[in-house]
Amino acid sequence: MTTQELVAQIKKKKSFLCIGLDVDLQKISTHLLQQEDPIFEFNKAIIDATHHLAVAYKPNIAFYEAYGIKGWQALEKTINYLNKKYPEIFTIADAKRGDIGNTSTRYAKAFFSDLNFDSITVAPYMGEDSVVPFLEFENKHTILLALTSNRGAFDFQTKKVDGEEVYKKVLKTAQTWKNHHNLMYVVGATKAEHFVEIRKIIPNNFILVPGVGAQGGSIAEVCEYGLNENVGLLINSARGIIYASTEENFAEAAAEKAKELQQEMEGILAKM
Repeated sequence: MTTQELVAQIKKKKSFLCIGLDVDLQKISTHLLQQEDPIFEFNKAIIDATHHLAVAYKPNIAFYEAYGIKGWQALEKTINYLNKKYPEIFTIADAKRGDIGNTSTRYAKAFFSDLNFDSITVAPYMGEDSVVPFLEFENKHTILLALTSNRGAFDFQTKKVDGEEVYKKVLKTAQTWKNHHNLMYVVGATKAEHFVEIRKIIPNNFILVPGVGAQGGSIAEVCEYGLNENVGLLINSARGIIYASTEENFAEAAAEKAKELQQEMEGILAKM
């Protein structure tokens, strides 16, 4: 999916909502556990109930790896279902990969060619040669971790080196890499006050924003500082939507929560 196609979906749906598909079998409705593939059945129900409200879905790969081969099969079925039935949806593999070039090449092939995700989250700690293999795929997007929403982000990301925070060095350095136009960045909603400085460095790139809902981030604050002329934001919510109910009406409850966020986004877009 191209950036232009993503922007078109945002305008059409009046939404820049990304829904995290972080499936925990201990939290889903117990009636699904009788199914042959409860993870996929849960995802399918959530997707069918919310696809008109969201422009992206983001499975966190750890929630699938934890269930071994059955988890990987559920992930493959989920991405195949999305690509076939809702091809307009932007898909994000929240895998946080990043290794030496040869290894990153294999990671890129696994998620971009084999599973056919539109994008993948990547840790930039190992530098340019660990990221470039992902950037070589046409119309695929690499989402670099920049300033994350967790408490531990302050351990390294905001430390200064030669008078400048590390996360800013990541943003600036990545802009010099080959095919950097295919880069997006992760910036947590709990770091909303940093968006002003971040937008000075990356005015045009999309930013994936976790931390809304369960982690306490504010959509209004993020948008105040982070919007650009193409919106430029994908705001992710996972637990607050997919676990809105643990009863058999879980999909309908998820749609209600997603609608609340979409309506807030629609109101913000109307003022742009």
